[in-house]
Amino acid sequence: MKRCYYEILSVEKTASEDELKKSYRRLAMKFHPDRNPDDKEAEERFKEAKEAWEVLSDPGKRRLYDQHGHAAFEQGMGGRGGGGPGFGGDMGDIFGDIFGEIFGGGRRQGPRRGADLRYILELDLEEAVSGIEKRIEVPSLVACETCDGSGSEDGKTETCPTCRGHGRVRMQQGIFSVQQACPHCGGSGRRISKPCGDCEGEGRVEHTRTLAVKIPAGVDVGDRIRLAGEGEAGPAGAQAGDLYVEINVRPHPIFQRDGDDLYCEVPIRFSQAALGDTITVPTLGGEVEIKVPMETQTGKLFRLRGKGVRSVRSREPGDLHCRVVIETPVNLTKRQRELLEEFEGTFEGDQARRHSPRSSGFLDGVKAFWERMTS
Repeated sequence: MKRCYYEILSVEKTASEDELKKSYRRLAMKFHPDRNPDDKEAEERFKEAKEAWEVLSDPGKRRLYDQHGHAAFEQGMGGRGGGGPGFGGDMGDIFGDIFGEIFGGGRRQGPRRGADLRYILELDLEEAVSGIEKRIEVPSLVACETCDGSGSEDGKTETCPTCRGHGRVRMQQGIFSVQQACPHCGGSGRRISKPCGDCEGEGRVEHTRTLAVKIPAGVDVGDRIRLAGEGEAGPAGAQAGDLYVEINVRPHPIFQRDGDDLYCEVPIRFSQAALGDTITVPTLGGEVEIKVPMETQTGKLFRLRGKGVRSVRSREPGDLHCRVVIETPVNLTKRQRELLEEFEGTFEGDQARRHSPRSSGFLDGVKAFWERMTS
């Protein structure tokens, strides 16, 4: 028993023509034989959707179907003399109306444009921040100098005998008929009578070009610079594609970038953190001094306004964030160990809690945790 046409297209009986068309396009794209080679189930689903569309998209047939169901067409009531609701016609008509922009339609197309290329350019952070001009080598297909990119030895072409100048041919697959670009002329409708000996009629040859690329100040990872017409040359003199230079910034030994801001870690001794000190920190423009107050804890951030990066999209530079990290001293002398032991001995009883608030808070939290677990 045939399924309901409305059910096949997943629409209500009150669906408008636009809703029918949208649903049919979605199903046809999903189950088209070109996208599902050797898939019988997909072929049947495509055939089913097309049949439903041919009936419901025609006001007269839809009215008959709503009144009599499938019987309207089984007895020839649909005006096809018993030939079925939609398979006596040319499928190309449907494709030209609905799928022209998807499957190529029936329009003649010129030679296809050359392919776009991508080049990943590695930069140091300093180069990305300040801007630089780089020379890059790009292997690609370029226009043949011998024939000026035409592919023809004498510059002459003739009408393609396969498509007769239309640029497209119709391919029959069982009951299905689809159009595609002519395989012999590439959709141009013209054929080269005497191919160029150097490029063999292609109009382009392999070549490595050296290009100068100006990198603007402030670029970051993932930014792209478009060089129009510097991609692959198109076949037979067609327009060249574009070259996209994609930026990748190498890891820096000191700074990490986050947008317009920079981050760095600055190691200090625990005596500097406890007593306070003035330390020197690096920036992209040179060294600057910051004051570390007494009793500074590890991980504290010091913000230096305007010492970050001005990106290509921002007017003002970001900030530099310096995170101090207290470093445990190593290779202690005997005297240094004695002094530390003497210093450690001053932390007794409540004195230890008063001098180590973070440690005390942690221990109190652990004690409360165990009390909850054992209660």
